Amino acid sequence: MYLKFEKSDETLIVHLIGELDHHSAEEVRVKIDDRIERDNIRRVILNFSGVTFMDSSGIGVVVGRYKKVLSNGGNICVADVNKSVNRVFELSGLFKIIKKFNTVDEAVRCV
Repeated sequence: MYLKFEKSDETLIVHLIGELDHHSAEEVRVKIDDRIERDNIRRVILNFSGVTFMDSSGIGVVVGRYKKVLSNGGNICVADVNKSVNRVFELSGLFKIIKKFNTVDEAVRCV
């Protein structure tokens, strides 16, 4: 999995590219946490447009970042989720706690 970070004001946009599974979850966790802590980030947008596959480990990554950002008084959302990954989010019930936006631009305006 490849991660590209973009900072817009106080918002960190994380572009995820590849498969978010048990092979990549720990590395993704560490890299995102490092940026959140280093830049004192309170708002995170996870851009899933480049994610081709996600399993339960990916759910763990998202939930962990949600808890971390929420404990700092912040907010997290996901954007541009494809059909198969959307199904994983729906089945897990994550959309009950994390907002989903169609595009990153839409998420930036609403977060």
